[in-house]
Amino acid sequence: MSDVKVEAVELEATDKLVMNQVPLSAELSGIGESPLHHADLASIAEHGPQEGGVHFHERKLMGLLTLRCRPSTEQQEMIKSLLGVALPMQPLTSVTKDDSLIGKVSVRWVSPDEWLIIVEGDKAFEIESSFHDKLMGHFSLVNISGGTTIFEVSGSHVVEMLKKSTPVDLHASEFPVGKVVSTVFAKSGAMIFRLADDQFELVVRRSFADYLWLWIQDASREYGLVVKA
Repeated sequence: MSDVKVEAVELEATDKLVMNQVPLSAELSGIGESPLHHADLASIAEHGPQEGGVHFHERKLMGLLTLRCRPSTEQQEMIKSLLGVALPMQPLTSVTKDDSLIGKVSVRWVSPDEWLIIVEGDKAFEIESSFHDKLMGHFSLVNISGGTTIFEVSGSHVVEMLKKSTPVDLHASEFPVGKVVSTVFAKSGAMIFRLADDQFELVVRRSFADYLWLWIQDASREYGLVVKA
């Protein structure tokens, strides 16, 4: 009987802990720190150079989810209803839209059965839950927000800086606005997305963020680097 009572007490204590947990999205929005938190980019943006050929901005604490599936027609329709946009099916393409319910959504083709979904950080948990509640069939959705960050680089010499860092052909005829590739960047890797003629996003691993930030500083030295808050 004593063993049964101990188990009951432990279960009751566990239930109380579960009920008192703060939702994951609230934890992330309240205590999350970007990989470059230590670099104090806000101070550099305020007191550093205000003119230069390369501009750098960290889009910190965004929500990133990796979706793997071979979507049936029914799945495609459900995914479109959940995200507000359809999956881009053409290689190296992307779609972006401001949704009235979940804000800005960007979906990027990674491989024939893989996509990267980017949303505001406080929406990632909500979208993840909706997928598991409503999407039927075989699929995998993994929240990789904590392991990645996004660098936005732009400016009149941004292409020249990037040419030092990646073997990808960045000429506008080969790499138009909206194209996305996963490739080598410096001695690491990145997903490169072209936002405009002179504006790109780099999705990088958290563990390489500091190294790549230092690399970009060095590669931008001859053009002048401006940090944006």
